[in-house]
Amino acid sequence: MLVPMRAILDAADKNDYAQGAFNVNAVCQAKAVVNVHEMFRSPAILQGADLANGFMGGRTDFTNATLEDKKVGAKNIADAVKKYGADSEIPVALHLDHGRNFDSCVAAIEGGYTSVMIDGSSLQFEENVELTREVVKYAHERGVSVEGELGVLAGVEDHVFAATSTYTNPLKAIEFFKKTGVDALAISYGTMHGANKGKDTVIRKEIAIAIKECMMHEGIEGYLVSHGSSTVPQYIVEEINALGGDIKNAYGIDVNQLIEVGHCGINKINVDTDIRLAVTRNMKELFARDVALRNSASVGAVYELLEKNKSAFDPRVFITPIMDTVMYGNVPNDDVARICKCIEDGVKEVVGTLIVKFGSFGKAPKVERVSLDEMAERYKKAGI
Repeated sequence: MLVPMRAILDAADKNDYAQGAFNVNAVCQAKAVVNVHEMFRSPAILQGADLANGFMGGRTDFTNATLEDKKVGAKNIADAVKKYGADSEIPVALHLDHGRNFDSCVAAIEGGYTSVMIDGSSLQFEENVELTREVVKYAHERGVSVEGELGVLAGVEDHVFAATSTYTNPLKAIEFFKKTGVDALAISYGTMHGANKGKDTVIRKEIAIAIKECMMHEGIEGYLVSHGSSTVPQYIVEEINALGGDIKNAYGIDVNQLIEVGHCGINKINVDTDIRLAVTRNMKELFARDVALRNSASVGAVYELLEKNKSAFDPRVFITPIMDTVMYGNVPNDDVARICKCIEDGVKEVVGTLIVKFGSFGKAPKVERVSLDEMAERYKKAGI
């Protein structure tokens, strides 16, 4: 069943575990994320980043995606999630990651997302509040959850870039919750976007603890989110490089730190890079095992892009030759089916591991099954 993200985070908060949130950029990735959560009887949060919507709208140069591209892509991602998750026994939320502006959030909601993030972290505090509040008003009227961001994470993810981090001020976080009515807040506390987080990065868990303590004292019902939290498994990096890749200085967050912060007030942990790495590794392995596949009329161009971009690990760089499959899930032949299986297996390897480590396995029955219409009524009664 599709639910607003708030219901899933509420269960995580009340039952002392962290909920992983996993980015998808293709129909087969959405299928794999839902399926592996079903296997572990875990609630599921799938995320489509703002530019993922552009890519799924057919814009292969997704950094230049227009609003119209994003509208098409949001519907494509939502249609895929509905196909595999609407009748599922587990609760499933589809969340917009790093919504760039109000229009991007509207596009996602109209496309079928059950939750959106508006990222105003680069703005001055009051401007961030104003923008976030505007999105909250629009989304809550439709029963859709909203995540904001306060503080700046260093690193690069799609259009999100910052050279240095600015940690979230706990007192400002409380003010932000009160002024915006936002459901969840992404905080800056030592994590970083991208694959190059630096070796031995240490999370400042005391920031999350302080915010959560203040929230309890103030009677604020909200949830904290950890962005830039990929673990960047070293065995996958090593396997990619052994297959001819050229990935350097790739280090993530120690998974044990993420497990710990899941008990310190962090309710949602975002993961994207790990999936990208596993999918890239799998495709490289496939072409290494089956040399004849390199000359396939359907997927030979995928191999050429893998060879041409040895330092890249974002599958969107490689899978543009099969965009009909990416966007709509159409699988015309066995060669394309083999690429899809590579993608799905990579997703399941990473996501399944983190479901277990973060503690969401078996928690699907803990989540209230609430529709968007029902949630809209609750927001209305609460005046938010």
